[in-house]
Amino acid sequence: MCDYSLHLLTSRPAKVGEKLVTTKFENSITRGFATAEEPTVAVCLLPGTEVAFEKDVVEYRHSLLPNRKITGKVARFRQVDIDNPNNHHDALEFPNGQIVLLNRLCEGQHVTVLQLPASPCIVSEGGAHRRAAIAGSMGPLSGLPGGASGSTEPRVDARAEAKGTA
Repeated sequence: MCDYSLHLLTSRPAKVGEKLVTTKFENSITRGFATAEEPTVAVCLLPGTEVAFEKDVVEYRHSLLPNRKITGKVARFRQVDIDNPNNHHDALEFPNGQIVLLNRLCEGQHVTVLQLPASPCIVSEGGAHRRAAIAGSMGPLSGLPGGASGSTEPRVDARAEAKGTA
């Protein structure tokens, strides 16, 4: 996704392993990611994309306040405040829970795209029931009570429950 103020720019999706740089785009008030080879093309991240910074992350805090270093070099892209269309939404969440708007990152910081979010997998209903039956017959996974989730509640296929067949 690219922030609302980048919609007028040429953009493309990010790729795994790609090297990006934080950029302030011409004719825009928004900072975002681009490649060094194509600095005028916004590279858009999907929510859940993980990136690693080359050096310490620095947040711009306006001309009156000093810039601030962020703890952590790995972050996950997410969108915040999406109910307000006039706010910046693109943000990075760091392992300590700190969320920083992409627009607040200082220009010239280099990142590598580590991982894109998993694509949703659409499965036929029959296949989902078969997998649910197989998974149920296997018992708890990972040595945790109730399987990998740690739940002791029986698992129910939501689609089957909605049809009243659970």
